[in-house]
Amino acid sequence: MNKRFPNARAALEGVLRDGMTIMAGGFGLCGIPENLILALRDSGVKDLTIISNNCGVDDFGLGLLLKTRQIRKMVSSYVGENKEFERQYLSGELELEFNPQGTLAERIRAGGAGIPAFYTKTGVGTLVAEGKEHKIFDGETYIMETALKADLAVVKAFRGDEEGNLVYRKTARNFNPMMAAAAEITVAEVEEIVATGRLDPDNIHTPGIYVQRIVQGRFEKRIEQRTTRPRAA
Repeated sequence: MNKRFPNARAALEGVLRDGMTIMAGGFGLCGIPENLILALRDSGVKDLTIISNNCGVDDFGLGLLLKTRQIRKMVSSYVGENKEFERQYLSGELELEFNPQGTLAERIRAGGAGIPAFYTKTGVGTLVAEGKEHKIFDGETYIMETALKADLAVVKAFRGDEEGNLVYRKTARNFNPMMAAAAEITVAEVEEIVATGRLDPDNIHTPGIYVQRIVQGRFEKRIEQRTTRPRAA
């Protein structure tokens, strides 16, 4: 089975449909599947539920899909860098399921591991806990969180081989690996594709069995917030 595709548009061909749930990897603007997000925008697919730590910024990353009104619902943990997100949510145009960041990560991991639900203390006594099952363990109150799964995961890795084995760099490992395991179909974009066997098996983060399609991308790698100080004399 040939998993390698010539570009992001081709890698998503035949996969997309209106109303689907998509996991999108990355943390802020780090480790996001830039090319696949652009291909999603250009496809015109709509009414999407997006599971992602955040929604990019107004003019980059998943923020592009907000601008074109292709997202119906976000399942996220941080939304503070996007004015259009704020506007759509406050006006009732966008549905939001807010999660503590660790809870979001564990819900995705559980989805990939086949664990339907788990208990956590995070969120007890807050709005996060409303409507959720509470249970006491060793005298402490916990709430039940359900696993997250998706129809499609779009992830970004540093390097991959032709079998879809992936290696991530640094912060890109925060959400990408667990999302790759929690979707029916995973499409990965990488900075470099090497021949099968070139990757050290001990350093592979996502085994190729989780990845159905892979594409080599070109990356802008924007900085979310640039902070500088005067150079020392």
